[in-house]
Amino acid sequence: MVPDKVEVRANNPCPKECTMTTSTMALAELAEKGADVDVLRQMVQFMAQRLMEIDVEGRCGAGYDEKSPERLNSRNGFRDRTWETRAGSVELKIPKLRQGSYFPEFLQPRRTAEKALTAVIQEAYIKGISTRSVDDLVKAMGMSGVSKSQVSRLCAELDERVGAFLNRQIEGDWPYLWIDATYVKTREAGRIVSVAVIVAVGVNTEGQREVLGLKVGASEAEPFWTEFLRSLNRRGLRGVKLVISDSHEGIKAAAAKTLKATWQRCRVHFMRNALAYANKTQRRMVSAAIGTVFVQETPEAARTQWRSVADQFREKLPKLSAMMDAAEHDVLAFMGFPRAHWPQIYSTNPLERLNAEIKRRTNVVGIFPNDASVTRLVGAMMLEQNDEWSLNRRYMQLEGLQALSDTVPTRLSAVAR
Repeated sequence: MVPDKVEVRANNPCPKECTMTTSTMALAELAEKGADVDVLRQMVQFMAQRLMEIDVEGRCGAGYDEKSPERLNSRNGFRDRTWETRAGSVELKIPKLRQGSYFPEFLQPRRTAEKALTAVIQEAYIKGISTRSVDDLVKAMGMSGVSKSQVSRLCAELDERVGAFLNRQIEGDWPYLWIDATYVKTREAGRIVSVAVIVAVGVNTEGQREVLGLKVGASEAEPFWTEFLRSLNRRGLRGVKLVISDSHEGIKAAAAKTLKATWQRCRVHFMRNALAYANKTQRRMVSAAIGTVFVQETPEAARTQWRSVADQFREKLPKLSAMMDAAEHDVLAFMGFPRAHWPQIYSTNPLERLNAEIKRRTNVVGIFPNDASVTRLVGAMMLEQNDEWSLNRRYMQLEGLQALSDTVPTRLSAVAR
């Protein structure tokens, strides 16, 4: 039978041979990852604060502001304390008691406790936290009286942060939507497989950019994209006028079916596809010729130049000419929108940079145990990225955005932290 509470003596830290976590992320690797440390530090702060709250609740015999005949003590505010960890400086608010004093054991100069907390946060990123992992953590930190229900509540709160962000209600009009996918490796039925990580980023009528959605799945087939876009619609996505993506038929069909918006084929991806039809000596000439299309001042002039360039290639590069004939409308779709927005909407470059960051961080993990672990890590990254964007100036000029709006513009509702 599992005891209801874990009783641990303050002077008996977990020995070094105690296995804290099976996380594949080495602490040293994480410490070298710059922006990764910011997220890790925030999670260390959050979990340390919650563990102190649980510990003080046990010492008082009742929760904060709870009336109970079993109460033994009560709180008397907080005092600030900076905790220096290998993830950086963590600002904590240490609870004060009306009778006696309270100081958490893990703030004593003991690296075992810090290592324990960091390891569990790492495991939360990758696999979620088991009750045993938190039990081990509590032992290393010298705390006592943490019940199984409290452990479960703590774990749920960590996952809730990412879940609340990914499922928040979308409000207002979002004229521009970028969607793309990258791949990571997971285990499935004993095999290692690649799964798609879909990310959607939008710009609203106030010119603000935000991550609107994330989904992990087995492929980039049309049904998968359709369900993803429908999930955004159910959360309130509306007012989409232009969808920017690469030339994947599944994306194109799903966008037409669910959003009724114009589709922009990424200009950068198109150029890569076009150069594949030319040999090495021809590629510079082909790139320069097609480039003349995009310096035209008007959509009409661009279409005329496009057809002229396609005709130039018709004799020596017939496949390239045929490709240009078929792609004209999709590659030049961005020119039907306000000129001030052209630099941002002609390609998926904003998402390419985001996908590169996803790959950089997921490469530290290597192989994920399941899809949920991918969502946990990448979702935390998207939450962090969204916070950074919210502090920056507008991503897009307001000029022309109001004209694209179907309704009065409002911001995406904030997620409580």
